[in-house]
Amino acid sequence: MKKPIVSSGLPLRFSRHLLAYSLILTTVAACSSTPKIAEGIGDIRTELNKLQANNELAILAPAAIKQAEEAVRAAEQPVKDEQQSQHLVFVADKKVNIALAQAQSRFAEDQHKVLAKKRDDARLDARTTEANQAHQDARLARADAADARQETTELQAQLTLLNARQSERGWVVTLGDVLFDTAKADLKSSTSQHLTNLANFLNKYPARGAMIEGYTDSVGSEQYNLGLSQQRADSVSHFLQGKGIQSNRLSSLGKGESSPVANNESASGRQQNRRVEVILTDTAQAPQ
Repeated sequence: MKKPIVSSGLPLRFSRHLLAYSLILTTVAACSSTPKIAEGIGDIRTELNKLQANNELAILAPAAIKQAEEAVRAAEQPVKDEQQSQHLVFVADKKVNIALAQAQSRFAEDQHKVLAKKRDDARLDARTTEANQAHQDARLARADAADARQETTELQAQLTLLNARQSERGWVVTLGDVLFDTAKADLKSSTSQHLTNLANFLNKYPARGAMIEGYTDSVGSEQYNLGLSQQRADSVSHFLQGKGIQSNRLSSLGKGESSPVANNESASGRQQNRRVEVILTDTAQAPQ
């Protein structure tokens, strides 16, 4: 009969237990030495990806973002040393935060520059508008002054044509006794041109009115002279109205032999006193 073979001289059951224990130790040792990815690097990668996807920020800190990318990739590599892994995660997190802070800071600076430029442009536009308005006002003022000078020149020419004279009451146009026959109130046809010039003036300057005053010499009774002077003033008023001058712009008054301008003792003096005076007013409504 053959005898059982026993190696090492140990019982068979004990040998089996020893072998299993050795396998467990080997497995534990193998697991403890397997490289691992650092905890928390996933969140850091997410933050970096957000920064890289933000076109407004990514272009402002390219160098810092590149350094952050390199640090994150290094931390994403499995390492056996846990302390080294934590250090790589710390560095990656810091690099990502630096890149983000740098991009945000430069973005804020750019926005400040944009706002400052807008304010400067607005101030420049305001000054330009103000200057343009000043030029426009000056141009209009010059144009108004030129128009006023032109109007003054034209007015003076019209007054000269009428032989008007300046008085305390305004501009006075004197129509001598050549307008009427002796003791008559009807206008002579030969005098129509002078009165037509007066009508043209009043039509040209509708803001003006006319006070028409009739005068006589001292020949005849005072009552007769008042009536005749009134009739002659009315004749001039009717002529002007026939030329388109509204009646509310005209007033007529007979003053008889009052207010003579010459001595009634001579024929020439009496001729000067026989007259119609037209006072040109500065308002369209003539005093009544």
